[in-house]
Amino acid sequence: MKLLEGKTAIVTGGSRGIGKSIAVMFAQQGCNVAFTDLFYDDIAKETENELIALGVNAKAYASDASKFDDTMLIVEQIVKDFGGIDVLVNNAGITKDTLLMRMTQDQWDAVINVNLKSVFNFTKAAQMTMLKQKAGSIINMSSVVGVSGNAGQSNYSASKAGIIGFTKSIAKELGSRGIRSNAIAPGFIITEMTAKIPEDARKQWEASIPMRRGGLPEEVAKVALFLASDLSSYVSGQVINVCGAMNC
Repeated sequence: MKLLEGKTAIVTGGSRGIGKSIAVMFAQQGCNVAFTDLFYDDIAKETENELIALGVNAKAYASDASKFDDTMLIVEQIVKDFGGIDVLVNNAGITKDTLLMRMTQDQWDAVINVNLKSVFNFTKAAQMTMLKQKAGSIINMSSVVGVSGNAGQSNYSASKAGIIGFTKSIAKELGSRGIRSNAIAPGFIITEMTAKIPEDARKQWEASIPMRRGGLPEEVAKVALFLASDLSSYVSGQVINVCGAMNC
């Protein structure tokens, strides 16, 4: 028996990076996957086909996760297409890093809206289905910089710290209805986003990690699988760092 056999998950920002790794791992464990990204482009289509090839129902949806009304419509459509929602993975996120003295209001607002407001939007939209089912797992993607902060990332750190507070509050609000809420705080994970970091800076960063390497998206996905499955049936309101002891 696969860990997520017959369940349905929404993964925001699921076309690439950590989101795609989560979507693929869920599908490998028998989960039907609805995933969103800003555009339904060739990358989204490729991911959609890859998931379908694993023998599950899968569909990509173009969605601006920072827009409340758009999110409500997308989740309503997902429920119609899939029949329910068992797992919600709030993974959509962006960075606009710079020192506070150089940061513009637009850079602040964009990161807060995409990273934090999107979590409110999708959780608000999905909770009604989960409440009716009296079951569900909400997994929010935070970051180690949401736990400890980081120079040049005050907007990103604030958004990820906000996710942690939201996660813990929702766990207390919805726990009596069988709905769990947890956060994952990845450290330095090797993705397209981190690949843009200059090599000397990347090596310096890796040297500061006790395990002396960056993490893989699949290693984050394994933790998401644990939180989505019944293996974590009494785990709620927690933040799990996936960082090679970078932040412990």
